[in-house]
Amino acid sequence: MAQPLKGKVALVAGATRGAGRGIAVQLGAAGATVYGTGRSAGGHRSEYGRPETLEETAALVTAAGGRGIAVRADHLVPAEVAAVAKRIEAEQGGLDILVNDIWGGEQLFEWESPVWEHDLDNGLRLLRLAVETHAITSHHLLPLLLRRPGGLVVEMTDGTAEYNATRYRNSFFYDVAKSSVLRMAFALGHELAPRGATAVALTPGWMRSEMMLEHFEVTEETWRDATRRQPDFGISESPAYVGRAVVALAADLEVARWNGTSLSSGALAGEYGFTDLDGSRPDAWSYLVDAEGADGPLDPAGYR
Repeated sequence: MAQPLKGKVALVAGATRGAGRGIAVQLGAAGATVYGTGRSAGGHRSEYGRPETLEETAALVTAAGGRGIAVRADHLVPAEVAAVAKRIEAEQGGLDILVNDIWGGEQLFEWESPVWEHDLDNGLRLLRLAVETHAITSHHLLPLLLRRPGGLVVEMTDGTAEYNATRYRNSFFYDVAKSSVLRMAFALGHELAPRGATAVALTPGWMRSEMMLEHFEVTEETWRDATRRQPDFGISESPAYVGRAVVALAADLEVARWNGTSLSSGALAGEYGFTDLDGSRPDAWSYLVDAEGADGPLDPAGYR
């Protein structure tokens, strides 16, 4: 198998599960050395209380053909993130790819709850996890990334800039958090471009994370069974899909053309020609936009 990222060093912040794990594993399959950070490692768990660990992610990265390195760090603690940067500097001398995938807010936002009714502590915690962590990570890791030419920063969010600009996203706090990350990529693009690096925002579609599969009581192998309960789940994608999107960007010698923009896994699959694990190319955001104006239900198969 070709490994276009052989010799490259990546940090995936928030690599324990979901998109972060999918991205880390696909970067490993492309030959990269991947540092995965987060809070669920070394016998510790985040407030999620879930079983996935960074050590498992690192093992999957190595099994895929790269080198996985698990580093426990709370990205709300600047000193811990600074320590991650110092370790990568000592072991690698520089950084080529930074993926900011810290989130941790699924259990904090209240669906369709207005700001005056939403639990304030949970809402503020969500904003800290979704926004402050990304700023801290960029502050400490970007000097290391700028040591090498052609560095790439990927800010992970939910929704494209175009989609989120005209739609309410679940709650005040969730909406502000995801829109803020989109703007971060835009701002970083302006700061990094003169220094030879590129920043983009990237969103998966309806992703079959560990938590989503559990919600529908299916596995990655049986996920289509969930479409009997929720037909729209037919447009869903595996975490590997957005991982392949990151690999395609990182391997593109002309990636700077995307600088400061908002991208999606589905749109990039059409651009670069990669597929999901089942060989399809789901385009969830096109499906969602078309479904809003449709007279009746749409067939997700037409958007895969």
